[in-house]
Amino acid sequence: MGKKLNTGVVGMGGIGTSHATCHQNDELSNLVAVCDIVKQKADAAAEKFGVPAFYSLKEMLSAHPEIDLVDVTTSGYDNGSMHFEPAMQAIDAGKNVLVEKPICHEVTDARELVAYASKKDVYLGCNLNHYFSQPADKLMEYIKNGKIGEQVHAIHKMGFNGNSAGYGGNGGVRWNRPYSHTKAFLTHPFSVMRAFSGDVTHIQAFMDKPGVRRSKEDMMLSIQSVHMKFQNGCIGYLLSQRGDAHFGLGGWWSYELAGTNGTACIENCVEKFTYWELGKAPEVINTGIADFGATFPTRIHAYLEDVTNGVPKECLRASGRDALATIEYIFAAIESYENGGALVRPHALPPVYGNVGHGF
Repeated sequence: MGKKLNTGVVGMGGIGTSHATCHQNDELSNLVAVCDIVKQKADAAAEKFGVPAFYSLKEMLSAHPEIDLVDVTTSGYDNGSMHFEPAMQAIDAGKNVLVEKPICHEVTDARELVAYASKKDVYLGCNLNHYFSQPADKLMEYIKNGKIGEQVHAIHKMGFNGNSAGYGGNGGVRWNRPYSHTKAFLTHPFSVMRAFSGDVTHIQAFMDKPGVRRSKEDMMLSIQSVHMKFQNGCIGYLLSQRGDAHFGLGGWWSYELAGTNGTACIENCVEKFTYWELGKAPEVINTGIADFGATFPTRIHAYLEDVTNGVPKECLRASGRDALATIEYIFAAIESYENGGALVRPHALPPVYGNVGHGF
């Protein structure tokens, strides 16, 4: 095993603590510092992990120039508005960056962040952890082996189980906004659907909120219905809601991909994989894993592995460009909704040139 990546984590809330735990337990990472603008959070994390606490990223980088990787897990509006500044600061210092989802709160910031990482030639990854699982690996294997065939449709349901009686309030200023769920959460299902079917070329969306939210003057549009077409010709449908109802078949996280050779379904993200082929009994794999949290160490290890192995930047798994795609789709869905369900073409992603030389 080669040199461990010296890592500093910025933003020591619940997710930051999860990331720091992953780094401390991973053979490819050496957690050297934690940082939070809230002193109590930084100090508590420092005591927990046995590393120094810092209250600004500038101070942390100045004290630990040996840091190779800055893991940004800050929060903010819609869980993303505090990502941009520390991520840009770390990239400017020449550090590799892993950022929590959504990569940014605004699509313009995300474009700038991805472009700057490319300019500075550093690894920029995002914690798109929902397809770092055994069922997802199995589905990718089946796609590559031709067991799905030409893709026909992809259906994804993802959200939170709940009901009107369990409504817990509007969540305060950072959440009582129309697109809080859309921006904070739809990164995940869009990332999953794109991982298996490629780029999305057309989007149409409808959004709403149920009666309890209207009666409580909750601004959040908590229900999203998104119809899409992929570049490969596949038709997709995404349904998400934030605790307004209880999901039925497939649980809170279900994904079905159908093709001309067979159909596969993942249930509850990490738990179950089923494959159907006409005229044959279904193949069923139960992983024995019920904890969604298992995706965090798997995804973070994949990032560490790619950086340690020096893979070409364009081959980084769950890259900043991949995360930018999800924000482009989210903003396309918002544009569609605001125009009565109009068809929208997502903004083009930055081109991938590849590190293969010019051959002159």
